Amino acid sequence: MKSYSYIARDSAGQRKEGLSQASCSNDVLAHLREQGLIPVSIKEITAGHGETKRKSHRRSVKSADLAAFCWQLNTMLEGGIPVTTALGTIAEDIGNLRLQQILQHVLQKMEKGEPFSSSISDFPNVFNRLSYAMILAGETGGNLPDALRRLAEYFDNRDKLGRKVKGAMAYPVFVLTFIVLIVIFIMAFIVPRFQTIFKQIGGQLPAFTRAFMAFYDMLHHNVVYILGFLMLIVISGILIYKTKKGHHLFCRFALATPIFGRVISQAFISMFCKTMSTLLAAGVSVLEVFDILTTMTSNDIIKYAITRTRDNIVEGSNISLSMAAAGFFPNMVVKMVQVGEESGSLSKVLDRTSVYYERKVDSTITTLMSMLEPIMIVTVGAIVLVVVLALYLPIFSMSDIAK
Repeated sequence: MKSYSYIARDSAGQRKEGLSQASCSNDVLAHLREQGLIPVSIKEITAGHGETKRKSHRRSVKSADLAAFCWQLNTMLEGGIPVTTALGTIAEDIGNLRLQQILQHVLQKMEKGEPFSSSISDFPNVFNRLSYAMILAGETGGNLPDALRRLAEYFDNRDKLGRKVKGAMAYPVFVLTFIVLIVIFIMAFIVPRFQTIFKQIGGQLPAFTRAFMAFYDMLHHNVVYILGFLMLIVISGILIYKTKKGHHLFCRFALATPIFGRVISQAFISMFCKTMSTLLAAGVSVLEVFDILTTMTSNDIIKYAITRTRDNIVEGSNISLSMAAAGFFPNMVVKMVQVGEESGSLSKVLDRTSVYYERKVDSTITTLMSMLEPIMIVTVGAIVLVVVLALYLPIFSMSDIAK
């Protein structure tokens, strides 16, 4: 359980502060709403809270921040508080300095008579086209709180999915870094000492030890060239990635990579279905939905599939056939979209499909972790075994070396 401090307002608008213990901030939010309070700010209490707060002022606006903002605004609007008053209250207590400045700018524009959707359009890097379309649909339909609720759920799901994918990608990087550090430590501190011992002992070393020492000498005398070569590869890779053809090749390679490519594809399919479901439920047109979806990925292969699907829809084909012709979407997704079109419940079907693929992402990540853990153990064990054999074989046969 974690400790949280919260600021809320009751139905009369009076400010209330307090402490609560829960597993996450969303549980505190639900608890406050059950009590009829309107949450304004929820912060985790940790050691060195002041330093944490100062750091939070400098961070960028993430999906979790936007989800919290949408939940707070949704709750306050449902409580009958005007949009401008709610935005002013949230801006006063929000912990993210950049989002606070953006909300203050939005509030100033709204006080001059501009609608909420138009005011947030000045910040496309924070409030993307999906946010703009959802809020515009909510304003047009006269149901802004419901649009904000859907948007909050979307950002919550995107944050959870993003953390899962980042965790899956971070683990192999950690494993590789750990192995590299072990090799550097062995080569820098352990091998030189044994080299000195072998020189003092004299005699003929075992063949395995001589081969290991020759490899060590090669690394030791050419470390500058090796590092330079690695840096050249990295810089060349970055320059190639920035070209159109290079970026396309990297995108194709990312999707073709075993397991990792599957995680990327499944994560996008989950986000695709959830985004499309959210937008269609809010009343956004199909063509505008696909326009928004093209901005949700930087992968050329996926972006081309979405663009081709949209073009087929424009030419008169239905959504499921257009997705099948794109050649990227799994058959199950195409069939589910077809069922949704025929039954007139496309939004609900896509939402369920999103949940299914989110579970597949969880399963794939679990499989990945279960494979990487023994690989890491075997790799580290193999390195240690090679070093131990190479360095201790001469000691085990010291009598032969002395002769």
